[in-house]
Amino acid sequence: MDGQPSFPVRASDTQRDRVLRVLSDRVAEGRMSNDTFERRVDQVLRARSQAELADIVHDLPPPSRVVDRLTGLISSVSHATARIEAAWRAPRLPRFMLPPAELRRIVIGRAPACQFVLTDLTVSRFHAEICPAGEGWTICDLGSMNGTRVNGWRLTGPARLRPGDEVGFGNAVFIATAP
Repeated sequence: MDGQPSFPVRASDTQRDRVLRVLSDRVAEGRMSNDTFERRVDQVLRARSQAELADIVHDLPPPSRVVDRLTGLISSVSHATARIEAAWRAPRLPRFMLPPAELRRIVIGRAPACQFVLTDLTVSRFHAEICPAGEGWTICDLGSMNGTRVNGWRLTGPARLRPGDEVGFGNAVFIATAP
C-alpha cells in the first residue's frame, strides 16, 4: 500500500458550499449559462466524494483578478452611496439650544412654570433639568413617566450633555447645540 485510502473521501457540506460559490461567481461573471449552472448545482447536491466535486469545476476558468477588483470597487461605491442616501433621508431633528453658563438651571416640561415648555403629551409636567457643570452641562430626569434619553440611552441618573448630543424628552427629540 502506498498510504492512500482505497475508498473515496466523502464530500463535506463546507466543500459543497465552496463549489456552489465558485459556480455562482462564474454565472455572475457571465462565464456560464444558467442552464449549465442549474445542471452543475444538481451534480453538486448529488456528489458523494471530493473527487466528484472536483470534476464539476475542473473545466471552469480561474477567477479573473480584473473582475474581482472591479466587483470590489463597484461594491465599495455602492456601500458609500447607500450610506450617503441613508444620511440624506435621516430626519432633520430640531435644535435644542443649551442654556448659557450664567443660568443656574433650566427645567424642561409641559408646565407653564418651566423654562423650556414642550406641548407633547409624552413629556411630563416637570420632565428634566439641565444645570451647568464646569465647562459643560449636566442633564437629569425628574421622575418623568416616559424618560429622558441622551444619544438613545435612557437616563438613570445625571449625565453629561454636550453640543451635538441627541436628547429626547418622551417622544420629543432634539439635537443639543451650544449657545
